[in-house]
Amino acid sequence: MASIRKQRNRYEIRECINTAKGPRQFTLASFKGALTPETLDRADEKARLPFDRDQLIARAQALGVTVNERRRFPEARALLATLQRGGRPSPRLVGLLKRALEPFAEEPVPEHLEDAALWLGQPESERGKALRDLVRSADRVVQSRAPLRERARTRFPRIQSRELEAR
Repeated sequence: MASIRKQRNRYEIRECINTAKGPRQFTLASFKGALTPETLDRADEKARLPFDRDQLIARAQALGVTVNERRRFPEARALLATLQRGGRPSPRLVGLLKRALEPFAEEPVPEHLEDAALWLGQPESERGKALRDLVRSADRVVQSRAPLRERARTRFPRIQSRELEAR
């Protein structure tokens, strides 16, 4: 039977197996942050006994772990990153990839997301570093500006029309 346990700042999916020396626990997968389908796949590959994914997801939610049900397709992202950096796959591999992708529907990338597509293959650490750099740059711009001028106060009272005074 598989279970989820918190170990310091990580979570582990563990399996308990009865051996001749008594029950033993084996770590199937460990993760930080959200529980993803890829993490469950890794655990399923290492598991000696079948486990119930829904039960693990329910246990993760009970522990307060974020559960992400969308797949991230890390292999596809890694391939995109390699291609964006100028990597060239062999022509045979290109043909195989095209044939494998034929049955899937294609959706055009909106124009405003074209630049964001460059970040698809980048690891989260790189994306986080770029975001921190961007925030620091914006902070420097704000700090380098001169203080905003306030409107000078008029020395005379404001003149109002008689209609407003009658009310």
